Amino acid sequence: MGNTLKQLRRSPQFMIGFVIFITVLALVIIYPLIVAADPLEMVGQGIFYKPGTYVSVADTVIQSMVSEKSYILNIDTSANRLSSRISVEDRKAMIDWLEKYGGVEEGTLSTADDEVGKLIDTWCEKYDASNPQKGLIAARKKYYVRLDSSLKELLKSQDIIVSEYGEDGELEKRGKVADNIYVNVKDIPNQRTFLLGTDNFGRDVLTELIYATRTSLLIGFIAGIVATGIGLFFGLLAGFLGGFADDFIMFVTNLFTVVPSFVILILISYSVGQEARGVFMVAVIIGLTSWTWTTRSVRSQVISLRNRDHVNMSKLSGHGLFRIILVDILPYIASYVVMAFILQISSGILAEAQLSMLGLGPATTKTATLGLMMNWALTYTAHLNGSWWAYFPVILVIALISFSLNLMNTGMDQVFNPTLRD
Repeated sequence: MGNTLKQLRRSPQFMIGFVIFITVLALVIIYPLIVAADPLEMVGQGIFYKPGTYVSVADTVIQSMVSEKSYILNIDTSANRLSSRISVEDRKAMIDWLEKYGGVEEGTLSTADDEVGKLIDTWCEKYDASNPQKGLIAARKKYYVRLDSSLKELLKSQDIIVSEYGEDGELEKRGKVADNIYVNVKDIPNQRTFLLGTDNFGRDVLTELIYATRTSLLIGFIAGIVATGIGLFFGLLAGFLGGFADDFIMFVTNLFTVVPSFVILILISYSVGQEARGVFMVAVIIGLTSWTWTTRSVRSQVISLRNRDHVNMSKLSGHGLFRIILVDILPYIASYVVMAFILQISSGILAEAQLSMLGLGPATTKTATLGLMMNWALTYTAHLNGSWWAYFPVILVIALISFSLNLMNTGMDQVFNPTLRD
C-alpha cells in the first residue's frame, strides 16, 4: 500500500489531477462556511446583472452631502464620462466627418477610450454644420447635428440638485452634488459584490455555482457507487463462475451495451416523471444505466485470476465462493475498481449535465446543479446577449472536474498497468 501511494505521488498526471480535484472539493466545502448565503435567494429584480460591486445610489448621494464623508478630488471626470456615453459607432462617424469635411489629416484620430478627449476637442474646434458637406444626404447631416448637440450637453457641468418633499408636499432643494465630489466606497453602508454577476433569476452566480458543484459532485458519487457496485457484482460472478452464469450475465450486459446508454437514460428519466426526479433519483438512474463497461472490465480481470495457484489452493481448502472472491480475487483487482469508480463519477456528472440540458434533470427548487444552471442560461439566451458569466464558469467547472478525474485515472493506469509501466 505504501509503495503504491509512493508510485502515485511520483506520477505527474495523477498529482495534477488530484490537486485540481481536491481544490474544487475544498472550495465547495469551505465557501459555504465563510459565506452563509442562500444560493437560491433572488437578490436582483432583473436578469443577468454583470459582475462587479453594486452600491446603493441613495446612500451614495446621502454620503456625498455629508462634509465629513465626501471628498473633493481634482480629477477630470469628463473623459471617463464621455468615453462611457459616446459609442464606438458615433466616434467612427465623428472621425469620418472630420477627415472628409473638417480638414483633419487621415489617421490622426482614434476611437480608443484614452483618445476620446482629443477627439472631442477636435470636433468642437472643427465641426460646423454650415460647412459644405458634398455627398452627404440630409438624414446624415441631421444625425451629425443631433450628435453635436448631445456632445455639448455632455460637456456641461453634471452637478446634481438634491431635493426632498417638504411638509407642504412641494419639492425643496436640500443641496447640490458637484461632479468633483467623491465618496469612499467603504463609507457606503449598503453594497454587494457579485464576482460572477447574477443569473436570469437575479441570484448570485458564484454562490449558486458553489452549491451546484457540490450537488453535481454528490450526484457523481452516488451514480459512481451504484454503477461500480452493480458492475463489480456482475463482473465478479461472470468471471469466476463462467459457464451458464457467465453467458447469461454477458447476454444481459450486451443488451444494455448495444443500446446507447444515454437513450436508456432519457427514457427512464422521462418515464419517472418530473415530480419524482430529485437529486438522489437522478443519480440512481444514471448509475443504473452506466454499469456495463465496468462489468466487462472486471470480468476480464477475474478470468485472468481465477486459475491462479492461490485461488486453486483456496478452492482445495474448501473455502466458499464469497470468501474466495473477497479474499483471493477482489484485492488483486481493487486498483481497477478504484479507476472504474473515478471514471464513473466523471461520467455521472456529465450525464446529469446532459440530462438537465434536455430538461430531464433533477426537478428541484431547493438547490441547483451544474446542468440546471446550463439549462437556465440556455433557456434565457445568455449566450446571445453576452452574459458569459451565466454559463462559462459552469462549463469551466465541469471541464475541470472531468479533466482532473481523467488525469487521475491516467496516472493510476500508468502505475497499475504492467504494459504501460516503464
